[in-house]
Amino acid sequence: MKAINQLKTFQRILGEYPADTPLGKFLPGFYRQNKQMGSTDRKVAGRLIYNYFRLGKALYNTPTEERLMVAEFLCNSQTNSFLQHFKPDWAACVGFSIDEKIAMVKVAHPDFKLADVFPWSAQLSDGIDKEEFLKSFFVQPDLYIRVAKGAEAQVKTELTKAGVIFKDEGNNCLSLPNGTRLETIFQNQHLYEVQDYSSQQTANYFKPQKWDAWWDACAASGGKSLLLHSLQPDIKLVVSDIRESILANLDERFQQAGIRKYQKKLLDLTENNEQLLYQYEFDGIILDAPCSGSGTWGRTPEMISQFEIHKTDFFKRLQHSIIPNVAKHLKPGKPLIYITCSAFKAENEDAVNYMVNELGLQLEEMQVLKGYERKADTMFVARLNQPEAPPAP
Repeated sequence: MKAINQLKTFQRILGEYPADTPLGKFLPGFYRQNKQMGSTDRKVAGRLIYNYFRLGKALYNTPTEERLMVAEFLCNSQTNSFLQHFKPDWAACVGFSIDEKIAMVKVAHPDFKLADVFPWSAQLSDGIDKEEFLKSFFVQPDLYIRVAKGAEAQVKTELTKAGVIFKDEGNNCLSLPNGTRLETIFQNQHLYEVQDYSSQQTANYFKPQKWDAWWDACAASGGKSLLLHSLQPDIKLVVSDIRESILANLDERFQQAGIRKYQKKLLDLTENNEQLLYQYEFDGIILDAPCSGSGTWGRTPEMISQFEIHKTDFFKRLQHSIIPNVAKHLKPGKPLIYITCSAFKAENEDAVNYMVNELGLQLEEMQVLKGYERKADTMFVARLNQPEAPPAP
């Protein structure tokens, strides 16, 4: 009976869910309207709906309940009462490897294809292992935090006291089980920043020098700027974004991190901002460019069902309209750090080719950060340089 009620709740959530809303925003509202649901009920409901969307577009024409059973089997490594009730034969094999479980699913559903989970693998960036990338959607990514310098021992002690299993990933980065409620463990929120592993790795490409002038052009809530400041606190920093509300979040995060000296600008980078950036020249620019976000869909799997490949053309055009307005403020010989949280070549290597071939920037290095290999986001980063001015005759 309990499993049947859980299925009915799942069906209600799926029926009421508006496709253009992130699940993370919709579910809290659903729970508030259904206060009779206890914490266990909410946890199970969240697991079922997220796992359902982890199937992406595989078995798209199969009845919803059957798709849910397949998703529960592929996305869990430990048995649960729901799967035991509806698919006891599969529940007994839930600890099998993902390849073994996929083989079992294909016996029951011969039309199941791994490639259908994310049906745009031909458009992925070079170097991505397509099969491993597809399988990664069946695994919930970890929660990653970047610990403030000097606070490592305190953070580890508090996590241990709270019974939280964590892994030290090096460079002040810890991985934790997704869903860990850090706010109930730490009274001092200044001890850490929540930031994905791959996002933290982009800092390896910054290489700031003391007293440099840097611009975080699409700063959002300031995650990359906080990384930059942790590497070199004595930089002159300008941050900008098109969204005033998110810059307010940046102010709050900067205040918590103790960053006081920075300039903030509300800019639409698709337009010429010469009047607002008159005579600004930078020793480094971070362009965390708008993109599909496809490298983060392990965290938001509902996006797979909503996505259409032509949207990469929109982001490609948007990037190409932004890049020239940013790159022209770079000093000769200085770097532009181009970052996306996309797995698509159109938003990654194609943008680098545009910067090299059309704008004359020089590529120093680029890399796909393969988060799918370690329960993290998949991202792309490139470091390009403005050519040195030729010597005067």
